[in-house]
Amino acid sequence: MITGELKSKVDRIWNAMWSGGISNPLSVIEQLTYLLFIKGLDELHTRKERKAARTGNPIEEPVFAAHQDALRWSRFKELAPEQMFETVRDKVFPYIKSMGQTGDSDQRSTYSHHMQDAIFMMPTARVLASVVDQLDDIDMADRDTKGDLYEYMLGKIATAGQNGQFRTPRHIIKLMVDMTAPTPNDVICDPACGTAGFLVAASEYLVEHHGDRIYKDEKTRRRFNEDTFHGYDFDTTMLRIGSMNMLLHGVENPDIRYRDSLAQADLAAAGDDAERYSLVLANPPFAGSLDYESTAKDLQQIVKTKKTELLFLALFLRLLQTGGRAAVIVPDGVLFGSSKAHRTLRKILVEEQKLDAVVSMPSGVFRPYAGVSTAILVFTKTNSGGTDNVWFYDMQEDGYSLDDKRTPQPDNSDLADILARWRNREKERKRERTDQSFLVPKAEIAGNDYDLSVNRYKEIEYEALEYDPPVVIMDRLATLETEIAKGFSELRRLLR
Repeated sequence: MITGELKSKVDRIWNAMWSGGISNPLSVIEQLTYLLFIKGLDELHTRKERKAARTGNPIEEPVFAAHQDALRWSRFKELAPEQMFETVRDKVFPYIKSMGQTGDSDQRSTYSHHMQDAIFMMPTARVLASVVDQLDDIDMADRDTKGDLYEYMLGKIATAGQNGQFRTPRHIIKLMVDMTAPTPNDVICDPACGTAGFLVAASEYLVEHHGDRIYKDEKTRRRFNEDTFHGYDFDTTMLRIGSMNMLLHGVENPDIRYRDSLAQADLAAAGDDAERYSLVLANPPFAGSLDYESTAKDLQQIVKTKKTELLFLALFLRLLQTGGRAAVIVPDGVLFGSSKAHRTLRKILVEEQKLDAVVSMPSGVFRPYAGVSTAILVFTKTNSGGTDNVWFYDMQEDGYSLDDKRTPQPDNSDLADILARWRNREKERKRERTDQSFLVPKAEIAGNDYDLSVNRYKEIEYEALEYDPPVVIMDRLATLETEIAKGFSELRRLLR
């Protein structure tokens, strides 16, 4: 979440670019992302230099060759505005567009494929110098700054409610990744990847928990960089941002592609994706409906509907291999919707697959971009059932205020408790329905028309309130009236 000083810096940069002539908000976002990426490359190279200096070994996989030193952010930021403008436009930008190319057009990375249409749009040397000077103060070391930037900009251009492209808060992404615990053997997919936040978080989890296995040899390293992460989006700007995001987080050539995940034409062209992935992490757009003609026919066979939130759930089941698992965000309507399509999909999850958990989230999690209530569904594809008890958790707080300001409140967070209880679900059998989490048997869910809303099963304890008898209350009222009348008489006497 972008707050405080960082927010003010972004506002000033936005105004500088706007007044400089870049009037399209998405162009502002894209140009800032390019510059942040260039800055991040320099910081990545600097870390490699420091490691080499400590170990006495040559720099491992340097970002910049010796003859490219002038292309580094730390070098050109010291130049005069005109010279800086020429360096970035004529040398640095062509360099970042060419990254990942091997000479053979068939061997280009997905990053270089998405970057081929990128355009440097900074209008003048003065605007570039001003923006570079202000961006230089932003620390990218431990922050997914590009995602933060996009998240904040969406609020400024007021598109989140229309196209569903609001960004998933990073702490929610981390919770979902921790709950699914990716392994080096997983093939991970996000079919609505946006800025690739889920894929980045999954890569960080793998590096932290399985770094020795990932980098054991060239084969495992290549698998991590090229075969583990897969993302789709139909916004070319997002594809570029997502590719840069993954590259900066150490994943050199992820499979991030242009695709409308629900479209018949795109799905037919990628038929080999069925049952290909072992883990799906996603927060798909769930605003609006599609027409039957353009929607993939095999998804319609799973559930006949036009609603995108239901179609994406059907898509997840199609993408997952048997034994594959998913953690996905859905609007609350999916949990209790009364249409035939809603009930059918919930029945499929409970009866034909293994529904593991429903984590209900408060409505403020996605503010200020959307106030819709949502939930995390965690399930495993089995095609043979397996649901025994479904674990429900009623999240009340996520570490931030639930208003539009989303002020950090680290002492008010259920996330650590969710993860602790999730990892010890055997102990959950003893919990009462009045607790924040509990298990519900499959038979009870089926008896409730497969309703998955936590309030259907949660019991609320009401405190018995005792009131005085009516006669006592009437006596008190009479006493009060007497005192009021006495005071009124005294006031009248004083006024005469």
